Amino acid sequence: MTDRILIVEDEPAVRHSLRDVLEDEGYLVAEAANGQEALDYLKSHDAPCLILLDLMMPVMSGAEFLAAVKHDPALREVSIVIVSAASRERVEAVKSSSSAVGVLLKPVQLTPLLEAVAEYC
Repeated sequence: MTDRILIVEDEPAVRHSLRDVLEDEGYLVAEAANGQEALDYLKSHDAPCLILLDLMMPVMSGAEFLAAVKHDPALREVSIVIVSAASRERVEAVKSSSSAVGVLLKPVQLTPLLEAVAEYC
C-alpha cells in the first residue's frame, strides 16, 4: 500500500476540490471519474491507503465498485470511505453491506475529511 489516496468521483469540480485540499495537506492523490476507471487504476498501481468513493456515478456506480472490490482479495484490505449526497439512510445501508469503513456526506466538511484521511493514511 502507498500513501496515495484515490478519489472516485464523477463531478470534476468535486473531484478537483478534494484533490486540491488533500494535496495541500501533503497527500499524493490519484483520480477516477467512475468505478470502472478506479478498478482499471487499481489493476496497474499499488493499492492506495484510502479510497474516497462517490456512490452515484455513470458507467460503474460506487455500489457496483464496492461489490467488485468485495470479490477481489487484493483489494479487500483497502480502506474505503463513501462520499455521497445521497441520504444518510441510503449511504449507511450501502456501507453496512460492504467493506466501506466510513461515510462523509456532501457537501464534505474539511475537518471530518482530514480526520478520515489521517486515520487511514
